[in-house]
Amino acid sequence: MNKKILVTCALPYANGPIHLGHMYEHIQADIWVRYQKLIGNTVYFICADDAHGTPIILQSKKLGLSIENMINQIYLEHINDFSRFNINYDNYYSTHSIENKELLINIYVKLKQKKLIYSDIIGQLYDTKYNLFLPDRFIIGTCPVCFSSKQYGDSCEICSTTYNALDLINPKSVLSNTIPEIRMSKHLFFNLPVFNNILYKWISSGVLDNCVVNKIKEWFNVGLKPWNISRDAPYFGFLIPKENNKYFYVWLDASIAYISTFKNFCQKNNNINFYEFWHKYSNTYLYQFIGKDIIYFHSLFWPAILHSIDFRKPNKLFVHGHVNIDGKKLSKSKNNFITANSYLSILESDYLRYYYASKLTLSVSDINFNLEEFVQKINNDIINKVINLAARSSKFIIDKFNGYLSKKIFDQTLNNIFINASNEIQLAFEKLNISFVTKKIMYLADLANIFINNNKPWLLTKKNNYHDLQNICSMGIHLFAIIMAYLKPILPSLVKKTELFLNTKLVWVDHTTYSKLITDRINSFTHIAKRIELAQAKLIMI
Repeated sequence: MNKKILVTCALPYANGPIHLGHMYEHIQADIWVRYQKLIGNTVYFICADDAHGTPIILQSKKLGLSIENMINQIYLEHINDFSRFNINYDNYYSTHSIENKELLINIYVKLKQKKLIYSDIIGQLYDTKYNLFLPDRFIIGTCPVCFSSKQYGDSCEICSTTYNALDLINPKSVLSNTIPEIRMSKHLFFNLPVFNNILYKWISSGVLDNCVVNKIKEWFNVGLKPWNISRDAPYFGFLIPKENNKYFYVWLDASIAYISTFKNFCQKNNNINFYEFWHKYSNTYLYQFIGKDIIYFHSLFWPAILHSIDFRKPNKLFVHGHVNIDGKKLSKSKNNFITANSYLSILESDYLRYYYASKLTLSVSDINFNLEEFVQKINNDIINKVINLAARSSKFIIDKFNGYLSKKIFDQTLNNIFINASNEIQLAFEKLNISFVTKKIMYLADLANIFINNNKPWLLTKKNNYHDLQNICSMGIHLFAIIMAYLKPILPSLVKKTELFLNTKLVWVDHTTYSKLITDRINSFTHIAKRIELAQAKLIMI
């Protein structure tokens, strides 16, 4: 049965380039989307730039650009980076849009009508040198729970505790390195604790993996807190109606941008029904990919807002860890990152896609990007095992048979092993256990290469045994086609080259479709992929 699925990724912030930390999530989601489309489901894949907040103002001043010019420029750069990695968004939009503003205000009015918004006067940290209230990420100090130093004003990266910036020990402004003042200001709050029972039931419904649920339950144990949805000027965002110079908090309009981005997509595609995907009793599916650092917003505030406005909640939140390099988290704010553009100027996009795929499990643990391991994995798996299988088999087919393949399956037992593997691979794709997928595929590649080694086509040609030579090498090509069909969601560029080589479009492999992989005649083999040298790979670090 064909499923209708909407998939979203967390919104990249519009104050700088896409880096390899961002790409971990977007590659993960794109692989899953491509797999779903390959098995016949209807999938819409959306994302947007997060274009509001104080850091946007500061970055535009630093670059000497107007805010609008800066976010438009970065928006185009982000789209370009994602497209060069073959991230196929059906719609990539921005939080700074007419649709988002209209939805945001309408939702705010509904929340007020339901008496879910109230005001209170609170203390906030204020930088007297820059004359602004400091966002959480512009405050650094010692965690009040585990006493780790150099932690931000919203949560601790060491113990994962969330807290109020006022609770930080010895807070300092990241901007001026001065001790901020506490100043009082009126703010608006969303009454999250009202949804305690609803949210507790929802997080336990299978929408999150157990390890994530256990973390969220810690927040329930200490008690849910109201959510501050307003910010003081100077701020870049949407003004709150009937309030004196108050802006909507970036996290509120960023969440609503999932809805507005899809609404914009539907406006451009009249055959797609917006409410079919978002109404309370929708039979469609909503899957969202997020990093573990934003679980709090997506598992509590976001579903509470959706419940308040009678919209559907996600079927699943896929949560992943961070990317570390040399044991340190990739981070723009800490100037420890490799940009997507830097990587792509040296290496193939599919190589990073495969490397990340080989590390994607059901765990939310961080992964470490290691260049030596990266080079070894690409050369051993993609080049030596997979591409070499096609190269060594096609040489004889082209030289001796003018590219024509045998119509016979030479080893039916081996063929069945390859076809039957689709059940395990499909289940692993569904669960996002992509690491298992790559391991299973490389196991098949090993079997295929053992088959070629055992049958020694190079000796058959010396003996002029052309009948067996054509059958064996055709079998090698056939097994290569199955391997590449399984890899199609992971390696879109290499598969595109493979399809030109094989003269066929690769489809999902099972007992009813595998015969479609068999072609009559192949084209001459060209280098579909090349080895990487470590010295070459190191250039992305410069």
